[in-house]
Amino acid sequence: MKKLLTLAALIALAGSALAQDAVKLVKPDELTWRDNPALPKGGQVAVLVGDPAKAGGVVVQRVKFPANYKVPPHTHPYAEVVTVISGSVGFGMGEKFDPKGEMSKAGALYANPAKHAHYIWTGNEEAVVQVQFVGPGGINYVNPADDPRKKTQ
Repeated sequence: MKKLLTLAALIALAGSALAQDAVKLVKPDELTWRDNPALPKGGQVAVLVGDPAKAGGVVVQRVKFPANYKVPPHTHPYAEVVTVISGSVGFGMGEKFDPKGEMSKAGALYANPAKHAHYIWTGNEEAVVQVQFVGPGGINYVNPADDPRKKTQ
């Protein structure tokens, strides 16, 4: 029930925040994909709505994961709603990476509460997910050694 209420609140927030701004159409072939230093090498992000650095604003972004990719266990300071756009993605819960379980295909929705440890992996194909949250953005790896921002390139 708590997850459902969180999801409803986030959707209501997104609707009211977007209604206050100008109408915006985002076409998939016009996205600007950028490397994200907070993700392991190969992960890319395209921001569709909002500014992830600003507090209080709704953010909608897409994240592209290459084939055979993993994001180690981590948390976010915000609740997030993730929708699989293409490919298949594994969503795991907890502080230890264990890529077992069902892969979620395009159309699947995953609602994750703030500060809840989870991890992600892909199979033999690229995947794209859409992530919605209220800023500011952030990611904290359970094991600091997994944080790509702390690794020397």
